[in-house]
This record gives sequence, C-alpha cells and structure tokens, in this order.
Amino acid sequence: MGDRVHIKMCWSRALLTGWVLLLVQLQYLQAVPIGIDKTKVKETEKKPDEPPASVDTGLHYDRYLREVIDFLEKDQHFREKLHNTDMEDIKQGKLAQELDFVSHHVRTKLDELKRQEVNRLRTLIKAKHDLEGGNDIAVDHQALLKQFEHLNHMNPHTFEVEDLDRLIKSATNDLENFDKERHEEFKRYEMMKEHDRREHLKTLDEEQRKKEEEHYEEMKKKHADHPKVNHPGSQNQLKEVWEEADGLDPEDFDPKTFFNLHDTNGDGFFDEQELEALFTKELEKIYDPTNEEDDMVEMEEERLRMREHVMNEVDSNKDRLVSLDEFLVATKKKEFLEPDSWETLEQNQAYTDEEMREFEEHLAQQEQDLNQRTVDLQKQREELERQQEQLNAQKVELQQAVEHMERLKSEKVELPPEVHGNADPEVHAADNQLHPDQEAHPPGHQEIPQHHQDTPQEHLEQHNQDLPQQGQPQAHHDGLPNQQNVAQGQHNLA
Repeated sequence: MGDRVHIKMCWSRALLTGWVLLLVQLQYLQAVPIGIDKTKVKETEKKPDEPPASVDTGLHYDRYLREVIDFLEKDQHFREKLHNTDMEDIKQGKLAQELDFVSHHVRTKLDELKRQEVNRLRTLIKAKHDLEGGNDIAVDHQALLKQFEHLNHMNPHTFEVEDLDRLIKSATNDLENFDKERHEEFKRYEMMKEHDRREHLKTLDEEQRKKEEEHYEEMKKKHADHPKVNHPGSQNQLKEVWEEADGLDPEDFDPKTFFNLHDTNGDGFFDEQELEALFTKELEKIYDPTNEEDDMVEMEEERLRMREHVMNEVDSNKDRLVSLDEFLVATKKKEFLEPDSWETLEQNQAYTDEEMREFEEHLAQQEQDLNQRTVDLQKQREELERQQEQLNAQKVELQQAVEHMERLKSEKVELPPEVHGNADPEVHAADNQLHPDQEAHPPGHQEIPQHHQDTPQEHLEQHNQDLPQQGQPQAHHDGLPNQQNVAQGQHNLA
C-alpha cells in the first residue's frame, strides 16, 4: 500500500502543476555549489539530458498519459508555452489550444497513441463482457467507451485539442480525489478489522472472551507507549532529520540548506513523496513491523496524514507542491517554532460509533442477501434436476419406442391374430395336407375358384356351405367339422 501511495502522490503533484514542473523535471539544470571543484562540474553535466524514471500514477490510463507527455515535451513550441502557462490556465484548457501548433511528426505520433488506447479500451470492454457471460450478445463499443472521460471516443482515429483537454482534466480530477478515496478505504479497513474482532469474540466462551479482551487492551497500551512524536513540519521535527538522517549538528540547522538537501530531484520543489520521506523517523517511533501491536497499514495512513497536514500549512497556492519560498516563509511562523503536540491515529479513531453501526448493518444486509441468493440458487438447482429427470425419462421412452419399431421392421410378417384365436389344431393339419395335394396336380388341372384361395378359414366356411347341396348330412353342433368332413370336402373340391 505504501509504495502505491507514494507513487500516486508523486504524480499527483506533477499533474496538478500543469505539467510544467513535470517537463522541467525532465530537463532541470543541476545547481552547482559556489565552492565546487571544476572536475565535479563536468561529471554533473552528463546528467541533465537523462530524464528521471517514470512513475506509475495508479490510473488505469497511466501509460497513455505518460506517452502523450513524453511526445509533447519533444515539441519546442509546446515546451515554451508550457513554461509560460500558469496552473489555472491549464485547468481551463488554454494549454490544450496550443496543440494546433505542434509539429506534424508529434501530431502523427499522438494519433497513433490514441488509436492504441482506444483499441486497449475496446479489448478491456470485450474481456469484461465475456467474463460476465455475454458471449452471444453484440457489444456496443461506441456506447461503452463513453465511460472513459480521458479521451474523445467519438473520434477514435486522431488526437485533437479536446483529447488533450480531457486528458489533463481527467488526470487532475482523478488524482485530486485520491486522498478522499484513500481515507474512505482506510476507514473501511479499520471498521472491518473491528467487526472481525467482535465476531471472533462471539465464538468464544466467557473465560476465553475475557482473556481475549485483556490481550487486546494490552496491545493497545503497548502501541501507545512510544516516544513523543514531533509535530510534522515543525522545527523540532526537521532538526531531528537534520541530525539523525543527515548527520549534521542541530545547532547549525539552516532551512534553505535543509530544503536543498531533501529536494531529491533538484526541481526546486518539495513534492508529496519528498515530504513523506521526511516523516520516516517519526513513524519509526510508533511502528515496528516486528511488533504484534503495530499495523503497517495504519503506519501508511499516519504518513499520509502528516503529509496532508504539512501541505495544508505550507502550500499557500494549493498546487500540491512546496516551493523554496513557501518553505522559508513557513519556517518563520509561530507554528513552526512552537507547534502544538501531534495526535497520532490511536488518539483519533478513523470512524464514529454511528459509522460503525451503519457498517455492521450493511454487512448484515449483505449476508442476508447472500443467504437468500443461496436459497434461490438451491431451488433453481432442484428444479433443474427435476426437469432433467423428466427429460431423461422421456429419452428412455423414446429410445424404447425406436427400438420396438426397429424390431417390427426386422421381423417377418406372421398370420393375423384371428387365425391363431379361432382355428383348431386339426384344421391346421388338414389345411397343411390340402396344399401339397393341390401342388401335386398336373398342369391344366382345374383351378380352384379365387374365393377358395383367400385363407384357410374362408375355405372351410365355403366347404360347410356346399355340403348340404351334395346330400351330405349337416353337423348338428356349432363346432368345426371333424376330420372326416374335411376329407370329404377335399374329395368334392377335387
């Protein structure tokens, strides 16, 4: 957390001074002390053209921002205008108007950078869309690009005055809001830590809870038991740095010399990162990473509180930088010579009781919503499983029907069911004897009428009807004719 905060603060001051100081930082002149050896002057002259290492602002468009700055500072006209433009004019967009006068080569490169940035944003939109499960839905990139205010999405091809104006304003606003967002983030961190502690106590019995409470109070007392912390930015605090960090006699303390010693990039200003470095000795009095009672997240918050306090006291023009003149003026104030005591974080709780109550209510509501969502998802799962079972059953039935149809197709056609249900076994025997005889007749034998050739049942019924006409006694029972009658029928047919 600390490294990221330092980085953001460093770039914050660069943008809030209208990039003037950022570009000066890329070309600042090394100041040569009066009594310096000429051989050393030659050594320092080798460094002016070497820009300082780029620092990540933490913004999602950081790379695009830095690349635009790098190419604009290569244009001589734009560089000169930048030196003569104050912070308010930059914020109002006057500097952006100078883009029309930069060289063609620079404009061409800026066009290319913008196209790359638009493509990057489109890729991010598509990736987010895919993660949210919208693979089958068309993405309206033009509409979604509206959420990115650091460029003109209506013209994705060329870098225009509006793009530079948007980039300056977006970066300035985003970095100015960083402190506010950081405070809120730290407050949530502290409240969550307290909430977890309370929830842990609920899981303990009475004796364990008592021991835990005693241990907690003991750690709080140990953390508060530290040497006196000097007021940030006061004479006592700076003299301590002068003596312990710089190894100089506190009686020889000189504000101007101190400023030059700790203006590490030599640009004539204390930026936020350089100021925070001055508070390391004070923070070491309070926090030790090897101690259980010391929270390093709180240490970074304390560092930033100190930096904000000094900025509010010393930065008279509110450009988030401390110039040498501002620093020297502050060292003559009563607050610098006779400061009030500094109240550390343990003396200033990050949240109120009301905020803690609302935070826990919010967590409880979130937990309730999650539980309800879990119940709903379980019901949906059960319903899906039931539907799946129904589909499986229908699938089995369909498969069985298909298999039955396949069997019917593969089997030979058998006699109709009525033959099996009505015919006597003796009739089948007689019928089986009849057909070989018919086949034995020589060619030219009288053919049996068509109505006798239909089925064995019809043949027998027709035979029974013909018997009375030939003087044969008719059977006096309803049963089928006996074997003798069948033989006679065969003779008559012959």
